Amino acid sequence: MVLLKMKFPFQKRVRLAQGLWLLSWVAMFSGAITFAMGVFLKTELHRRSEVMHSMDIHIVPNLLMAVGLASVGINICAGKVCQDSLDPSRFPRWKTFLPPFFCFSVFLTSLLLVAMILSFALQPSLEESLKIGLKNGISFYKDTDTPGRCFQKETIDRLQIEFQCCGNTNYRDWFEVQWISNRYLDFTSKEVKDRVRSNVDGRYLLDGVPFSCCNPASPRPCIQYSLRDNSVHYNYEYQTEELNLYSRGCRQALVSYYMGLMNTIGPCVLFDFLLQMAILVSLRYLQTAMEGVIGQENVEIETEGYILEKGVKETLLETKEKVKRLLQLAQVGDASSTTPGTQPEEEKPATA
Repeated sequence: MVLLKMKFPFQKRVRLAQGLWLLSWVAMFSGAITFAMGVFLKTELHRRSEVMHSMDIHIVPNLLMAVGLASVGINICAGKVCQDSLDPSRFPRWKTFLPPFFCFSVFLTSLLLVAMILSFALQPSLEESLKIGLKNGISFYKDTDTPGRCFQKETIDRLQIEFQCCGNTNYRDWFEVQWISNRYLDFTSKEVKDRVRSNVDGRYLLDGVPFSCCNPASPRPCIQYSLRDNSVHYNYEYQTEELNLYSRGCRQALVSYYMGLMNTIGPCVLFDFLLQMAILVSLRYLQTAMEGVIGQENVEIETEGYILEKGVKETLLETKEKVKRLLQLAQVGDASSTTPGTQPEEEKPATA
């Protein structure tokens, strides 16, 4: 049973070909935009790679770049098919090319939908990656003399200033790590000695935060140290006063930023997916309608176009059988090529 059959008079075929040619150019630019969005998202993720534990989320921009680039090529081919369909003498050369072209195009276009779904499904993975990465970044903040970590302080400071955040979850995360290098501690000082001795691991912990946690919008000069000691600061109540530090953690800030990017990219990707599918469906109608013209003297006759020549189930079974036959032929070819030939007999030693 033919699936979604339609009648196509000559004028309707011409209008379909012309409209598809125009749409294929629109879709080509849409594919280029999808590629550009993938590059931008990849760049933004790479910029923060130092505070990410895993790179699972990179599959989303990788898919967008691959499919966007392929979409440009697909639509260039689609435009060429539309042009040749206006000339019945040039269209037959596409007959053997179009069936695999459709399969390849539908597969790649469906990856757009996969990328959009993954962008939301991988949010927990992104959050966990940032949680571990930021925890490591904060603990390495003091290691400015350690190869491989010497830029970690600058990375964290710039991150906190740019995203107006402090710590991993909040500013209290800085209370649990030694973020001042031993190089800048005076170990002859009684205060330093007492703090180091009071800690089981021998770390210099204090209830303070780096300068990059300070909120410049606060009317009060920044209080970085002794945040939990009301007696150190004039007119200060730690429990009740809104501190002049960024209250939001950097993990929340980064997750919100990246999910905001993906929420913006998502509708564009969905539009590209729907546009591409509409072009492929219309191109399939044009192909099947033009096949009815091949071999006819009167090229202006009415023809029929359809999506599938048979039902979905019958088409799948037929495709399955074709794949099986191809695999069997490939196995036979491999077996014949690996069959050992006759080995030459060894030369016998000459006798006196």
